[in-house]
Amino acid sequence: MSSNTYRKVQRRRRLNAPRRSPEILRYIQEVGQIGATTLLTVTMLGSSVVAGGLVGLAVSFRNLPDVRVLRNYIPSETSYVYDIKGTLLDSVHEEANREVVDFEEINPNLKRAVLAIEDSYYYTHNGINPNGIGRAFLANFSAGETVQGGSTVTMQLVKNLFLSPERTVSRKLVEVVLAMRIEQIFEKDEILEMYLNQVYWGHNTYGVQTAAQSYFNKSAKDLTLAESAMMAGLIQAPEGFSPFINYETAKGRQALVLNRMRQLDWITPEELEQAKAQPIRLGEITSFRSSRAPYVTDAVMSELTDQFGKEAMAKGGMRIQTTVDLNMQKIAEDTVSDSYYRFFGGGAYADQIALVAVDPRTHFVKAIVGGVDYKTSQLNRAVQSRRQPGSAFKPFVYYAAFASGQYTPNSIINDAPVTYPDGYNYYTPGNYDKSFMGDITLRKALETSRNIPAVKLGQAVGINRIVEIARTIGIKSPIDPVISLPLGSGALTPLELASAYATFANYGWYSDPTLIMQVSDSNGNVILNNTPKPQLVLDPWASAALTDVLQGVITQGTATNAAIGRPAAGKTGTTDDQVDVWFVGYVPQLATAVWVGNDNNDPLGQGATGGGYAAPIWQSFMVQALRDEPVENFRSPGEFIRP
Repeated sequence: MSSNTYRKVQRRRRLNAPRRSPEILRYIQEVGQIGATTLLTVTMLGSSVVAGGLVGLAVSFRNLPDVRVLRNYIPSETSYVYDIKGTLLDSVHEEANREVVDFEEINPNLKRAVLAIEDSYYYTHNGINPNGIGRAFLANFSAGETVQGGSTVTMQLVKNLFLSPERTVSRKLVEVVLAMRIEQIFEKDEILEMYLNQVYWGHNTYGVQTAAQSYFNKSAKDLTLAESAMMAGLIQAPEGFSPFINYETAKGRQALVLNRMRQLDWITPEELEQAKAQPIRLGEITSFRSSRAPYVTDAVMSELTDQFGKEAMAKGGMRIQTTVDLNMQKIAEDTVSDSYYRFFGGGAYADQIALVAVDPRTHFVKAIVGGVDYKTSQLNRAVQSRRQPGSAFKPFVYYAAFASGQYTPNSIINDAPVTYPDGYNYYTPGNYDKSFMGDITLRKALETSRNIPAVKLGQAVGINRIVEIARTIGIKSPIDPVISLPLGSGALTPLELASAYATFANYGWYSDPTLIMQVSDSNGNVILNNTPKPQLVLDPWASAALTDVLQGVITQGTATNAAIGRPAAGKTGTTDDQVDVWFVGYVPQLATAVWVGNDNNDPLGQGATGGGYAAPIWQSFMVQALRDEPVENFRSPGEFIRP
């Protein structure tokens, strides 16, 4: 581990000390017995005597915790979720929204501004300022209550890390003793770094980096003198002085800080006037803001929480790079929303649409939309809902036939009535239009989505073989090996279908589909790396033959509404009762599944088909998503060796 990395790790660990240790509680009980009489006596001895007396107390109270344990604590830090290009999608945290930074990454203006208003003698005292304590005592004595703290930066750090916010004599004594011990162990810059990263800046924002990003939309290292002074002025009452709430009050606090800096001769008169005159451009409150792609971030956080735990996600400062392209995600979301209102008139026939787009070359999920409106329903139908795929399952059957070595796209199959024994009953499949076409090629049967040939083909190659192929290319949902399986009698998720078709598009090369490309901890160490590891799991010739046939589905079959002006392959899916309709299709660079239906399983209406309802949505999305992608042709089956 490098010295910089070691220092960074140690710095993060010492920021998250427990609020109250058992030792501190026991000590408070002991010191509480001393009472106000002891404090008054010490104060009357004068500031120098106060300092000496407190040193004596520090030596006497040996049951206080060793402040060196601060080096072993890990701070609570916000986790961030990004798209594949590094665009921020969401931040994840509990109460404390914090990003920790090194001391060198904090602008000197901010360091001076904070010290000017909070502890201008910071670099000359040993953790306590006897004169400040004396002034605070007199003010409190005159008021008859605790109205002034007199705390140094080090004492404030102790309070934030170890103690409760109540103002009592006993707690103040503990604060003093621990502050002196911290000053003996840590360098001044280390203490100030801990303080600036720990202190509360308002609106659930902790630490200078997160505060600077929230108040001024910039990093702490880039703050101007004017911005630094305004931030420093917030510490005593962050929400009360917040420029988001009362800008004039914040400007008044800024002027107070700047005047104090001038009084200390830390800035020149010219710098004072320039800072007061500088226009302040505010950012926005960043804590608990909504995700830019909520269906994406929900799915990502669910997966990572299962792997790393909830606390690690909310406090571990993880940097999560997803596979999603935010631009494509927005196209997908807009397509789903626009299509819903354009085609279904506010829910007259269907109340939900789901869409998933997968890159066949990596099996990275590029876009995922789990419903029409996340605000009204957070259910992610793209990954959480299993629906019958109907005829969209038939490519699994045809691939099995081609891979068996006994069939080609031009093989003949008889589209005629057939009945199979099914336990104590009989199963008689029928075509969607109730007609029969006699002897036809497999190409024709799939292009026109004939049911009887699919069932016959399933029996010929074996239902268990079809199930095995589905499992090989990522179908994890339960599949019963029944006679009707070729017609999509099982229930799958849109993500499963999109990923499976992506494998066909890539001529049998498969990687586990994922929404997460990489996860790093707060120190930049990679803790999860989903670099694709493709494996050839299907026969390339059979995959290319299937793709060749599926192109005809779009050019002259049941999905002419899916034509996008470039080579594309795909398959419609419609259940017998018109409850679920699909279109799943692909080009070499992108495979996309679209599902349309109702959450309550109501039928979409007589005549509803995947070609009529889902294919136009797929077409609209693909045209926009591929606008900047070059046109690519599929490889022909002749380029591969037949099984």
